Amino acid sequence: MAGTVDSGQRHNILNSDGRPHPVENVLAIFTLVVGLVSFVLGIIIRNTHAGSAAIIIATATGLISCLVGLYVQMVSHTREQRIVIVTGIIAGFVGLAIGFSKGGFVP
Repeated sequence: MAGTVDSGQRHNILNSDGRPHPVENVLAIFTLVVGLVSFVLGIIIRNTHAGSAAIIIATATGLISCLVGLYVQMVSHTREQRIVIVTGIIAGFVGLAIGFSKGGFVP
């Protein structure tokens, strides 16, 4: 577009307010990744005869995702962070629930 000046700076997609939030961004990504790990493990243990280690890992990662996610949700600054956090919390909760249905921490 004619007349625009590109400053050359790349903005983080999670920092829509223009200010950096490195700790909140890392914790939001952590919540999403750990929640997805729990979700995938939960689906695997639901559909196969997985060992007790997989059940314990799915339960533990789901619990960690929910607890960290709830804390980060309270201190988050932008809408984009909250979307990533809630997605991780929901995925972690599904993995946690499936893990508990198979015995949880004591399978």
